[in-house]
Amino acid sequence: MKKTVWMSYDLGVSGDYQSLYAWLDNNDAKECGDGVAVFSVDMEKDDDVFDVLRRKLEEHVPFGKRARIYALCRPRKGELKGKFIVGHRKKQAPWDGYGVNHDQEEDSEQDEDA
Repeated sequence: MKKTVWMSYDLGVSGDYQSLYAWLDNNDAKECGDGVAVFSVDMEKDDDVFDVLRRKLEEHVPFGKRARIYALCRPRKGELKGKFIVGHRKKQAPWDGYGVNHDQEEDSEQDEDA
């Protein structure tokens, strides 16, 4: 059985992109923007697609401490799931603080009548 997977990857500055690109090319991945690809994964019906994908990647790509791979798929009809299969979410997103809905932190208390 085949499952379509969208994968976001960031191996860091010294990551082995050549091995990852060879793996993506061998799996007929399509480019979807910087650091994003879509492809199909062969798996058994009851397998977890995230576990299968992580094992397949780890067989061919050495991952450093800073490597991060996030995968999205539809394990069952109508369901969309995403998960970090290598690494984890950053504690603070690069865009934190840019939105207009954030409260401004004050350094000192001010009187409202002043």
